[in-house]
Amino acid sequence: MHELVITSPANPRLRALTGLRRRRAREESGVTLLEGYEELELALSAGVRPQSLFYCPELMLDPDLQSRVVRDVRAGGAEVVRLGRAAFEKVAYREGPDGFLAVVPSVGRGFEELTLPADPFLLVCQGVEKPGNLGAMLRTADAAGLHAVVAADPVTDWGNPNLVRSSKGTVFSVPVASASTEQTLAECRSRGVLVVAATPDTAVEHTDVDYTGPVAIAVGTEKAGLTEDFMAAADVRVRIPMTGRANSLNVATSAAIVIYEAVRQRRASAR
Repeated sequence: MHELVITSPANPRLRALTGLRRRRAREESGVTLLEGYEELELALSAGVRPQSLFYCPELMLDPDLQSRVVRDVRAGGAEVVRLGRAAFEKVAYREGPDGFLAVVPSVGRGFEELTLPADPFLLVCQGVEKPGNLGAMLRTADAAGLHAVVAADPVTDWGNPNLVRSSKGTVFSVPVASASTEQTLAECRSRGVLVVAATPDTAVEHTDVDYTGPVAIAVGTEKAGLTEDFMAAADVRVRIPMTGRANSLNVATSAAIVIYEAVRQRRASAR
């Protein structure tokens, strides 16, 4: 099969690709960008089927090994386009690109659409703004085996290329959903899920709560944390003990600390 090759950075196809950095373009087209060899491999292993793949042999770190991914994507029916170095660097959105950029279906659904086990282990992120923080929390969720991550009143869409990058592709391996705060709390109640709100404004430490049943750990915005409405509706509030001068940790760090206390308890309970 003849392979399309693009060498000019001014090619119209490349302008369409860079357009997907805009949220409106992603939402209208239902696709997003996935850059990076490792991220692409993880997405493929999670069952993602790219619509198209743009690759640059000159930028591949291990062309003999990585060409296998190109063949696999092509065999899956996706369009495969080879780019010259200047053309690829035009569409790459991260520093030090490794020659892989795919157009993939957007992820995310409504909370009510999630298929969950009887004792779900969830993370709720209310109004978190920074794609890097959401991506870091997705990596923790993937490592800890969470059943889903829910964005309540989302500010950043799950297809944001910077979120995809910072998640190292785990946005495709962990089920993700979006909902309003009201819908999120209602869905947790209907599923019998204990809502644990992380906040410094409580005397209950995060190690003093039972996480072994259906549970959702909730964290809020980087600046203000969870809203008062959310905390009032939560079943319990917990804090991470701190003795330093700063009054809070990074939201992704806070989420990881509470999540792994829940992991410890759930593993001990399973034994």
